[in-house]
Amino acid sequence: MFFESIRRFINKTYFVVDLFDKLKVEEGALGQHSHLPKDYFMFPKLEGDIAPRMKFNGKEVLTWSLNNYLGLANHPDVRRVDAEAAERWGLAYPMGARMMSGNSVYHIELEEKLADFIDKEAVMLLNYGYQGVLSIIDAVVDRKDVIVYDAESHACIIDGVRLHMGKRFVFPHNNIENLEKQLQRAKRITDETGGGILVITEGVFGMSGNMGNLKDIIALKDKYQFRLFVDDAHGFGTMGKTGAGTGEEQGIQDGIDLYFSTFAKSMASIGAFVGGNTSIIQYLRYTMRSQIFAKTLPMPLVIGALKRLELLKTKPELKENLWKVVNALQSGLKKHGFDIGTTKSPVTPVLFKGGLGEGANMAMDLRENYNIFCSMVIYPVVPKDVIMLRLIPTAVHTLEDVEETIAAFAAVKDKLDNGVYRREEIIAITK
Repeated sequence: MFFESIRRFINKTYFVVDLFDKLKVEEGALGQHSHLPKDYFMFPKLEGDIAPRMKFNGKEVLTWSLNNYLGLANHPDVRRVDAEAAERWGLAYPMGARMMSGNSVYHIELEEKLADFIDKEAVMLLNYGYQGVLSIIDAVVDRKDVIVYDAESHACIIDGVRLHMGKRFVFPHNNIENLEKQLQRAKRITDETGGGILVITEGVFGMSGNMGNLKDIIALKDKYQFRLFVDDAHGFGTMGKTGAGTGEEQGIQDGIDLYFSTFAKSMASIGAFVGGNTSIIQYLRYTMRSQIFAKTLPMPLVIGALKRLELLKTKPELKENLWKVVNALQSGLKKHGFDIGTTKSPVTPVLFKGGLGEGANMAMDLRENYNIFCSMVIYPVVPKDVIMLRLIPTAVHTLEDVEETIAAFAAVKDKLDNGVYRREEIIAITK
C-alpha cells in the first residue's frame, strides 16, 4: 500500500501530462507566431480570379505569392477543359485506389506523355506532391540502406528521411566536397550491411531559387554507386529548353534515377508524378503505400493535366513570357541594390536584415499602402536576423507590374534602413 501511494504520487506530480495541454505550449515553429493579426500573415485569404491582381482584405493587390508560373490557372483553354471534364465525369470517377479499380486509359495516357516529355522510360502518377515524396522514400529504402540529402531540402524530403529506419547523413547545401565525405561514411556502412545509398536533392530550391548542383553530384555516381532522387517541383515547366526541368537545363537528365515533380506549380493543379526506368517505376506501383491505400486522381484532374501538358509543350511563349518578367524583375532589383541571393530560377527572394517585428511591419506596409502582396519568410526557414520577402513572377505579370513593385520595395527599404519599422507592435505604417 505504501509503495502504491508513492507510485501514484510520483505519477500525479511529475509525469501525468495532458497531451493537448502540452500542445498549447509547444505550438511549433510557425504556431509561435499565431499572435500576429488573424488571417493576415498566417492563413491569409486571396479572393477573385487567380491573376496578378487579386483581392486581399477587400482591396486590390498586386500578387507575387502564387506558383502559377506559366499562367495556366486561368488560361481559357484550361478552364474550358476542366469544366467539361467535371461535367462529363464528376469528381468520383474512377472510384477506388489505382491498383484495384481506379485506373483508366486517360491515367495511362498522361503517364506515357509525361514520360516522353521528361525523357524517362516510365512515369507513375501520384495524388499529391508532399505525400508522394514521403512515400517514394519509404518505398525505396530499408534499414540496411543509407540516405544522404541536401540540408536545404523541402519539408517533404525531410519528413520522408525521418521515416527511414536506417542511417541518414546530411550535407551542407550544394557542398560537393562535404557530400563526398558523407558518401564515404555511407559506403563504409553499406559495405557492412549490404545495403545501397540514396542521394536526395532538389532541381530548384523553392526558397533560395538556386539550382541543385546536379552535374557534380552525378559525377560521383560511378565512385560511390548511389541512386539519385531529384525533387524538381519548381523546375518542371520553368527550366530547360522545352521546360522539361532542371535535368534538361543542366544536360544531365539521364543521370537522375528518380525524377519527381508536382502539378501544383507550373501545371496549376493537383497531383504529381515520378519518372525513372521501367523496373523502378513498376516496383513503386506495387509498394507505394500512399497510392495503394488512397483513392486515385479524379478524372477531371487527369484530363485537365493532359491539356496543361499539351500547352506546356506547344506554347513556348508561355515560358518565354515568364522569363521576360523574371529577368526584368531580378535585374531591376539588383540594379537598385537589393540582395536576391543566388537564385538561378524564377523564384526571387529579396533579403533584408531585421527581426520578425520589422519584417511584419514591412510586409504590412507593402500590403496596406503600396498594394503589393508577397510572402514573408521567417525563422526557422531563414536566420532570426533575416527578413525574406519572396516574389514569384509568372507569365501573366507585366513589365509595368515589375516597375511598380521595385518602386514599392525601394520605398520600404528606405523606411527599414531609417528604423521606421523598429517597433514591437504589428501595425500598418502610413506614408
